[in-house]
Amino acid sequence: MNIKGLLLLLLPLSVSAQSVEGTDYYLPKTALRFTVKVERAQYTPGRLATYARRFLRTDVKQDPTTSYRLLGIDMAPYAVPDTSRHFTLITDKKHTVNKVCRADNGQLLAINADATAMGMPSAKFTPGRKPTPPNPHDYMTEDMLNAGSNAKMAELTAQEIYDIRDSRNQLNRGEADFMPKDGTQMAIMLGNLDKQEAALTQLFTGTTVRDTTWTDVDFVPTKEGQQVLFRLSQWSGLVDADDLSGEPYVVTVTDKHTIAQPQPAPENQKEDKNDIGLRVSQPSRIKVSVAHGQQVIGSYEVSAPQFGTVESLSGELFGKKQSAKLILDSLTGSVKTIEAVTFN
Repeated sequence: MNIKGLLLLLLPLSVSAQSVEGTDYYLPKTALRFTVKVERAQYTPGRLATYARRFLRTDVKQDPTTSYRLLGIDMAPYAVPDTSRHFTLITDKKHTVNKVCRADNGQLLAINADATAMGMPSAKFTPGRKPTPPNPHDYMTEDMLNAGSNAKMAELTAQEIYDIRDSRNQLNRGEADFMPKDGTQMAIMLGNLDKQEAALTQLFTGTTVRDTTWTDVDFVPTKEGQQVLFRLSQWSGLVDADDLSGEPYVVTVTDKHTIAQPQPAPENQKEDKNDIGLRVSQPSRIKVSVAHGQQVIGSYEVSAPQFGTVESLSGELFGKKQSAKLILDSLTGSVKTIEAVTFN
């Protein structure tokens, strides 16, 4: 599914309330917003990378690379209008419907009451503070800095690294010429040696800078089964579901059938005189999982009205002497509350 996903359906969800005779409305269907967390690693070879094997007996990459890996997935449900469930609420003098509250996208929220539409899920990413890599020049001797060639610099740097390792070993064995007075001083001395070695080794092994990106992928489940949700390329990052350069991450939808299917209406059933076009949802529960091969990345259960049924509410609820305040669940379109209202 395209990562930009569902832009036509994501209308603002502010609420409008109006007293209208004959009001069109939609019941909702559940959409899912997956927040895909991907780490990007940018590797830069060290200045002396070509000499790593010769002097440190270490194989390192010689060319810069950028790679990506999945850190995790979060999911949040939200509502969009179900265009296949479009109805008209009809009022007349026999029924007391003074207010019809809808979202700007036409979703029915309440009758004779105010209600707030469900907002769009928004995951907030707070980047962590990136550690500053040590500067190798701060730990290089004058001879290293004045070396006439990279080969000579590599030789002198490698020798300094080996000397640092020897000094650390002597400290650990208690054989150093100047031993620390206590454990705290020992830890400080070992820490300084570690910093020196890491900074100088960086000239050979290079540096890797990591950061994290969060990308929203929208998906509307419509039937049971599997489909590719997105693809992730090790070298290109998150790509569209139809981009074969990436490995597929598959979403599987399973209906738990928590709502019984309605019986067909009899052929000779008379028209209900109290049918004012008021419909509500009876959502079913579905299980949604995302997997890469045999590895399940995330598994979730949500209520989804598109897998359930639609029920009719009688206009008798809104009589002249006694009416009702009806509020629907903004995610599923099911009845949230009904409160009787009596007129003197």
